[in-house]
Amino acid sequence: MFENFTVPKELIPSDPRFGSGPALIPVKHLNSMAETGTKLFGTSHRQSAVRNLVKEVQEGMRNYFNLPKDYEVVLGNGGATFLWDMIGTGMVQKKSTHYVCGEFSQKWYKAHKNIPWIEAVEKKVDFGKGINPQNDRDSDIICTTLNETSTGVQLSSLCEVDDSTLLAVDATSGAGQVPCDISKTDFFYLSPQKVFSGEGGLFISFMSPKAIERTEKIAADSSRYRPIIMDWKQAIDNSKKNQTYNTPGICGIYLINETLKEMNALGYDKVCELAQKKAQLVYGWAESKDYLSCYIQEKEFRSQAVATIDVDEKIPVDDLIKKLRADNIVYDIDAYRKLGRNQFRISLFHNVKYEDLEKLTKLISFAIESL
Repeated sequence: MFENFTVPKELIPSDPRFGSGPALIPVKHLNSMAETGTKLFGTSHRQSAVRNLVKEVQEGMRNYFNLPKDYEVVLGNGGATFLWDMIGTGMVQKKSTHYVCGEFSQKWYKAHKNIPWIEAVEKKVDFGKGINPQNDRDSDIICTTLNETSTGVQLSSLCEVDDSTLLAVDATSGAGQVPCDISKTDFFYLSPQKVFSGEGGLFISFMSPKAIERTEKIAADSSRYRPIIMDWKQAIDNSKKNQTYNTPGICGIYLINETLKEMNALGYDKVCELAQKKAQLVYGWAESKDYLSCYIQEKEFRSQAVATIDVDEKIPVDDLIKKLRADNIVYDIDAYRKLGRNQFRISLFHNVKYEDLEKLTKLISFAIESL
């Protein structure tokens, strides 16, 4: 239906990448990475060049999120999928409660459910709905997701937990531009290939003294099996030395740092303000067109990191998406594959320009209204 559609030049975005992860990596950061020459890439990650880079990222994160002084910034190889098992084997004593509102929060629950000695409890709403965590005094840990990448739901509040319970927040795709007071959490982690425009394969986490104490207590139990690669003591001890337990991808760390420096120059509040402005643009556009609607009906739970926009079933969204990709004009605005909706899923991440989002919305409207 869109095979003969031609995009007017004035509606072509300056960058075609609007994916919800991996995110747009600014070309200038790729160029500056090449300019490091022989000083960084292909050198030992135990030596000062790499360790200083890791230290800069750790200090940059501490400053950007205004972390409490007694929190540790812990890095390790493996993304969120790896981390779910690492949390389960090394941070949960007997029971974890999971607040599920999408594919990824559900995968975290399933990961813990598969560990024989854990009682994993699921508190679930239909996909497209939001749910805020509540304390459960019978649980060792409350597991919640700041921004559900698959559906475009974000938390509107955190709960208080008691002294014997940890609050763990999966902030994979929201950390950095979805407001969150880290001091209310015990374990907060992110994937750098989202807001911070890095690459996958690395986790960055913020751990409270209470969370560290929990990992130490479990590590002292010699009867409990933990793979060495998932050993929290290894991760924490190496992070204190500004390194990871095993060899990391330096490229991803470098790219994170470049975006992090720019975000620190703006400050957390300003970055969140810019993200909210982008969200208002996209949701306002959806509400202004009779063939569009916001998938997330509850406004308090609409994400300012990933926007999901439903489209009238008469319009073949996939055909338009394929045409725009084939013409190298717009990439990766498909709905999350397992959601199975006639939908656009659009990244609002920090390095996606507001002006390009304006062009994208006008472009899509022009295409649909030209049918």
